[in-house]
Amino acid sequence: MTLMSALKSGFSVCVLGLAGMLSAQAEELLKPFLSAPDQAGDVRTVGEQVKKSLKEAGFSVLGEYAVHDTSRVFAVTSDVLRKTAARTERGAYGAVMRVALAEEGGKVQVSCTHPRYLAKAYRLADSLESVLTALEGAVGCKTPYGAQGISARELADYHYAVGMEYFEDVYDLGKYASFEEAVKTVEANLAEKKAGVGKVYRVDIPGRQQVLFGVAMRTKAAGGDKYADDAFQMAVVDADARKRAAYLPYEILVNGAKAEALHMRYRMALYFPDLPMVGDGPSFFKLSSSPDAVLQVLRTVSGGKVDEPSSAQGWQMGGQ
Repeated sequence: MTLMSALKSGFSVCVLGLAGMLSAQAEELLKPFLSAPDQAGDVRTVGEQVKKSLKEAGFSVLGEYAVHDTSRVFAVTSDVLRKTAARTERGAYGAVMRVALAEEGGKVQVSCTHPRYLAKAYRLADSLESVLTALEGAVGCKTPYGAQGISARELADYHYAVGMEYFEDVYDLGKYASFEEAVKTVEANLAEKKAGVGKVYRVDIPGRQQVLFGVAMRTKAAGGDKYADDAFQMAVVDADARKRAAYLPYEILVNGAKAEALHMRYRMALYFPDLPMVGDGPSFFKLSSSPDAVLQVLRTVSGGKVDEPSSAQGWQMGGQ
């Protein structure tokens, strides 16, 4: 190779490397939530208008959840969300978006889960761009927040840290004799509010033996483990000025003759990815007992047969 050829070759490598770096820098960073303009009033009056707007935009309001008197979460779905959910094995987790209200500083904050963020994280076969557009048109959810941002590539294989769970590392909540028995058992236990857990919504996934339940965990009031309690957990992690009530409710997925749920160390980290492991302020370590507490409570309310009872360790690094 001549000197000139070597110089040209080296220049080409540098140009390609620089192009790759610029492409990486230009890659969009996604965030878990979208905020809308604040509204005057209270969660009740604003909530009625929000529900009306959502229905007019083609969403079905499946249920609502009030963790506090000053907050409200609406679980919504649509034909696009249900059909997209049916296209992948665990797409059911993306069948529902949440719209939240929170009273702060004399105003009502309005926020939504970010459809494109969840589409990547839950490995859906659609970007849900149309759902994003519909939410913006209905309630004004437009400005991303809740993290510094995560690339689409990272979201598709997201986990908080080494040794922490991925999307597919779900809680095993038990098995049943049939899909029908699984749904019937979970429905009955939620209606009974077993272990302090009640139903917020149910959505059936078309063409699949899958039902996604949104559940309210009020375990502390029921005399159970406070570490599984929604209000207790949110008091620890939801400390920023812009609230993230749309993290709730948690889900149980009946998948054929089995029940499962996303592991808390995956699910909570997905919605609070910048929260530190330890520290004087909000941190995952302050909920060190919650992953196991959530597992045990969800197993109780699911009522399925678990062959190998196991515990989910806390937020310590490297635990499984």
